[in-house]
Amino acid sequence: MSTFFGTLIVNFSIALGVVIGGSFIGGLGASIGGQPPIQTTLTIAEKLKIWALVASLGGTFTTIKEIEMGFLGGQLHTVVKQLIFILGAFLGAHSGVIIISFIAGGNNS
Repeated sequence: MSTFFGTLIVNFSIALGVVIGGSFIGGLGASIGGQPPIQTTLTIAEKLKIWALVASLGGTFTTIKEIEMGFLGGQLHTVVKQLIFILGAFLGAHSGVIIISFIAGGNNS
């Protein structure tokens, strides 16, 4: 497997894991704290989506710097590659929200 596809799969998986793991642990904390665990889990999943994206990319500064250097250096393949990595991470985070929503019996949008 090439480095590109390997990185894409890792970005997807990290974002998925951050949303699912964070939501379940947050829901556990909510039930210990006397809050409604299912609603809290759904809320946490939505809030974690952007942070899962950032975590899976290893921080946004490297990605933004590579996009900038790609534009300035005329290397559009670098820009496209970074945008695909961002899309993969977003799909992982959104998939996590859909899975949490399905498990909690909420809205699947």
